[in-house]
Amino acid sequence: MSSGAAGGLLTVDFAEPAVLVLPGLVTRDEVPRLCEAVRARIGAGGAGVVVCDCSGLGPPGLTAVDALARMELTARRAGGRIRLRGADPALRALLDLVGLRFETCDGAGPDPSRPGGNHGLPGPVETQRQPEEREPAGRVQEAVEPGDAAL
Repeated sequence: MSSGAAGGLLTVDFAEPAVLVLPGLVTRDEVPRLCEAVRARIGAGGAGVVVCDCSGLGPPGLTAVDALARMELTARRAGGRIRLRGADPALRALLDLVGLRFETCDGAGPDPSRPGGNHGLPGPVETQRQPEEREPAGRVQEAVEPGDAAL
């Protein structure tokens, strides 16, 4: 059985991601409020993505990194993700230093001068660790003597 070709373009329902503008300086006291805002936007938006506008974030520090990591964890628990927009190169370098990767939505492409510093790759927050490779212990051999009892 065959059906006729559909005329025209397909209709795609596009949901604009919710935007959360981060304040100039993030303090530890604001992190629970920001996490709740992410949770609310993911629940209300339906797109599963919250764009965090970091352009007014100020000088990056570990408090900002902690806030972004906790917001991503909250988003994942709610079934979504966060993306960064307008992130300062210093913030991206600090995120790289602590081993976190965020999706960006401002066209920040890969940095060819830094292997492993590729912040423009699509993907969730990931730790960029290599599995540890171990060599077998040297000079250790197991021998079974005839007549030994099985353990």
